[in-house]
Amino acid sequence: MHDLLQLFHNLTNPDWINAHYGLYLVLFIIFAETGLFFGFFLPGDSLLFVSGMIISGSNTPFTLPVLNLVYWVLLLTVGGIIGNLVGYWFGNKSGHLLMKRPDSLLFKKRHLVQAHDFYEKKGSMAIFLARFLPIVRTFAPIVGGMADMNYKKFITFNILGSFAWVLSMTTTGFLLGKNVWVKNNIEYIVIGLIIITTGPVLFKMFFGRKKVNTAGGDRQGQ
Repeated sequence: MHDLLQLFHNLTNPDWINAHYGLYLVLFIIFAETGLFFGFFLPGDSLLFVSGMIISGSNTPFTLPVLNLVYWVLLLTVGGIIGNLVGYWFGNKSGHLLMKRPDSLLFKKRHLVQAHDFYEKKGSMAIFLARFLPIVRTFAPIVGGMADMNYKKFITFNILGSFAWVLSMTTTGFLLGKNVWVKNNIEYIVIGLIIITTGPVLFKMFFGRKKVNTAGGDRQGQ
């Protein structure tokens, strides 16, 4: 647990990142978080924000920071796109294998059919919005692949979602990167990002479920 907390602390430290492969490390982490199921715990939002701060004071590979921002936004976007493609491929392969298995206590084929119907109707926005939600962005492409989501739709919103996510988070860090208060309070900003991005998900999980249960209880009472 201590090692994990230390890792999170290091990943919010621009100096540590620069000393350990720099933004190429961030590129790998973005790929892993958006495509490999064991990468769900990685802090993509805060990493992109810190990356923007690093870019604002960097003169490589270009002397102009703005050109560096464009370069890294495009590269990190590609990393996120490839990550989702890997997740989709894994989910698609495992989903097809599961459909050949008989129903069991833990697995019902109808769940995959229901997931397929959902992704056909609302999957496009699910893939796009999942980029802004920790944990969800790791599993959304995997479930989309398992549900056999239309590939063209997946590709389109995979690209749009990755670009919007990387651009918004990295540019915010870039614009605030030279602010002294921001530099001295990175940890608080990271906590704020976590609250902003996970808050809606937690609210939906706890209060949405309560509303469903209440509605179910009212129907039973009637």
